[in-house]
Amino acid sequence: MTQVETHTEDALEVLLSAELEPIVDMVLRRHDDGLYEALSHDGRVSFRRTGPGPDGYETVVVTGSNPFSDTSTDRFSPLADERAHPHPARTENSYPFAYDHTAQLFDAPAAPDLCVLHSAAHNWQDQGGHLGEHGSLGIVQARAPWVIAGKGVRSDGVAPKSARLVDVAPTVAALLGCRPIGEHERGEMFLAGQDGEVRHDLLDVSRGRPRMIVGFLFDGTNPNVLYDMAARGEAPNVARLIEMGTAFGHGAMAGLPTVTLANHTSIITSRLPGHHGILNNAWYDRRRGEQVITNSSATWPTAMQYVAPGVESIHDALHRSFPGEFSASVNEPCDIGADYSTFDFFRRGEVPPIPSSPSGLPHTTERFVRPSKDYSWSSIVDHMGTEQAVGVLSGSYRDQTYPLPRFMFVNFTLTDSAMHEGGPYSEMAAASVRDSDARLGAVLAAVERTGAFDDSAFFLVADHGMEENNPSCSGDWDVNLREAGLRFRDEAYSFLYLDEE
Repeated sequence: MTQVETHTEDALEVLLSAELEPIVDMVLRRHDDGLYEALSHDGRVSFRRTGPGPDGYETVVVTGSNPFSDTSTDRFSPLADERAHPHPARTENSYPFAYDHTAQLFDAPAAPDLCVLHSAAHNWQDQGGHLGEHGSLGIVQARAPWVIAGKGVRSDGVAPKSARLVDVAPTVAALLGCRPIGEHERGEMFLAGQDGEVRHDLLDVSRGRPRMIVGFLFDGTNPNVLYDMAARGEAPNVARLIEMGTAFGHGAMAGLPTVTLANHTSIITSRLPGHHGILNNAWYDRRRGEQVITNSSATWPTAMQYVAPGVESIHDALHRSFPGEFSASVNEPCDIGADYSTFDFFRRGEVPPIPSSPSGLPHTTERFVRPSKDYSWSSIVDHMGTEQAVGVLSGSYRDQTYPLPRFMFVNFTLTDSAMHEGGPYSEMAAASVRDSDARLGAVLAAVERTGAFDDSAFFLVADHGMEENNPSCSGDWDVNLREAGLRFRDEAYSFLYLDEE
């Protein structure tokens, strides 16, 4: 056994100990012989890839209880069922697409030696004390909303079915009428290396395709909470989209890790994180001896420098099929191929005017902007994004004229900040949904003013879910690993690189 293998076994002994069972859900790794393994405190499963796609895996050995014994996508839905099962134990949880989402992570050259997944109950007090968390494979943390509506889309309301976030881009490209670039085992390919598939069950283009598609992202939004608020009239613009189209009642599943920029990029490119190169919010690149941080206000403008060669976006698919058409990316770090991008201003050193305070801004809940720094800042950012989207749709922003976009994507951040801080069921979370819904409504109104509303389609997604944790279940596995004498880097509090300072 090599030194690295010895240290891996030493780390697993610590991580899978009874002492850490309350906070460690499971540990994932890849063996040199091509096998993958998921290990928990009471069992493990090894498996191998036998073909492409989420179903191309076979189990090799199960010892004890298989950590991936339940991969169903309908667990803990709707909201009442989710709230009746707070922070479920592993034996009660579900892990959709767990085999594929594990393997894809280790396809990346910068993948960690071990990926540690925290339990549903774990409160990262040492990492900020949030009451809402995500990042793991468990269904509540992986499940994001996906609503699609308008011209060319079926009107099925909230339907009892599920999807993956990597399905968004090819479905949007197909709805736009882009030309496929080939075929794979799940149908047409619209983007190079796409992992997703076109969800034809959403589409009905018998009366024509939309002239424009506008997409929205409510970062970190729990879909059960969102759908419930829409049904009760607290998110009327989201409710309008659901009434016009179809919502995935069981959600669209994020790839591993279920974190922000990894899955923003998956939504736009149809590649899982291990395939597009934005592995996490932070990771370590051994080849360069460099820590990479992508998900911060300082790094968002340049984050896409780390995408793998050949990665394409919805913007690229649009331009390949419709040369000369205009696309816009508003407040979205994954702006590959977009004609207009918020972060182009930053890269050129032309930072748009930033309000000094959210006080007096429309669609802003004053009750939370005063005590919460994150709520305040996200309200400012989302207000600026709304101004940009409305301006571009109106034909002019900051003294620059723009044509009507064929595709626009608008990212809102407030919901993530609020659901982290207050938890997904809090009044702060509800306020963030109401504020974001109103901003979405302002963009819809701008589309109506163009006269193109009836000739447009819309979609709303999130990058991951949000799960309420247990504040009494805290702790840091790094402490135990260091006490055992192990050297390692723990990036984004989940990626372990052994024998690294």
